[in-house]
Amino acid sequence: MQFMNVQANLWFQLGQQLPALRSRNYRLYFAGQSLSMIGNFMTQLAILWLIYRLTDSALLLGIAGFLSQLPVFALAPISGVLADRYNRQHLMLVLQFLGMIISISLTVFTFLSWTNFWVLLGLGTVLGVLKGLDVPIRHAFVIDVVNLEAVNSAISLNYAFLHTARLLGPGIGGILIATAGAGFCFLFDSISYIAVIVALLAMRLTIAPSESAAIAPWQKLQEGFQYAYQVVPIRAILVLLATVSLVNMSYPTLLPIVSVETLQGGADTLGFLTAAGAMGSVVASLYVGWRKDVLGLDRLIALCPVLLAIGIIIFSLSSVLWLSLLVMVLVGWSSTLQVAASNTVLQFIVEDSKRGRVMSFYTMCFMGMAPFGNLLAGSLAAAIGATNTLIIGSGVCLLGTWVFIQQLPIITKAIQVKTNT
Repeated sequence: MQFMNVQANLWFQLGQQLPALRSRNYRLYFAGQSLSMIGNFMTQLAILWLIYRLTDSALLLGIAGFLSQLPVFALAPISGVLADRYNRQHLMLVLQFLGMIISISLTVFTFLSWTNFWVLLGLGTVLGVLKGLDVPIRHAFVIDVVNLEAVNSAISLNYAFLHTARLLGPGIGGILIATAGAGFCFLFDSISYIAVIVALLAMRLTIAPSESAAIAPWQKLQEGFQYAYQVVPIRAILVLLATVSLVNMSYPTLLPIVSVETLQGGADTLGFLTAAGAMGSVVASLYVGWRKDVLGLDRLIALCPVLLAIGIIIFSLSSVLWLSLLVMVLVGWSSTLQVAASNTVLQFIVEDSKRGRVMSFYTMCFMGMAPFGNLLAGSLAAAIGATNTLIIGSGVCLLGTWVFIQQLPIITKAIQVKTNT
């Protein structure tokens, strides 16, 4: 009894600071997704490790990574239509069950030594397809779990556990691969899906009526595009996010080159740089979560790409590890803060009937640009070097921010109007 009282008091204190945690539904969501995302990152690492071990080909490794990321861009609009038309809780349950089936398949194939490049490529691509469908639905689902006043806190906590999982998942996965084998990463991931499914089934939600199915999906998608384009604040936020994601958020692709050629390090240096960026991301997510309202986030959206560009320029020119690590914390902080703040403002100002589609466009601009950004960064780096590539990308980022700032008064007014209604 005393333990339960202590636990209840802890949740109350956290709820006072992080409003999303006052919601029983969000606590269930948070617990299930946190565990599952760690498993997802372990699976991603294990698939790439097995492909490289089986093929010893960097090209095939790059192709596998590209195919696993491309569906996020291609399928996000379809997912947005589904999120606006059907019960999001049911959609998420279906996708979690499918993901668990794929993860179990990977576990069985690995333990029976049936894995080869084509099996890993196929199952990895299917996981990418499920991710492309899942992400926009999951973003839109947040508003079903918490009230509008707590959406800022919920979104920031989502990013906090996403980046914490990005930090913990590969670390735990690497240890498991080295000590027990890649199959145990897939096994952990398979079991972690159970936590999400149980959490979703345990939620008590009041689901808003879905849109009529009388209108064809293509018409609904076209309607969503027109809405996102015509509403200036939404369009400005999405364009800036797409620009930054394309030219500056692909910097992880070049980290191995910088680690070896510029910093004269190895795998340990790459690990330290990655961890520093993830640390900055977690701090940024928690910062947004502790903010009491949405007012002022529009200015942060404008500031963050500037800090990101400056940080990447310093990083590209630095040959001192401690300076590079400090700058990577800034890079992780500013990039995540822009993404989280953009998500929060979009969720706040968008019409409920268009939420799923707008969040699908958000996913396209943020995660969907990753394969193209990686391809662009790799190609430019091969032609003009990693340093020049990073500097040019930062210049484009600053130019995009200047265009965004011209529309900042309109965005500020939209937030104020929504706040007063």
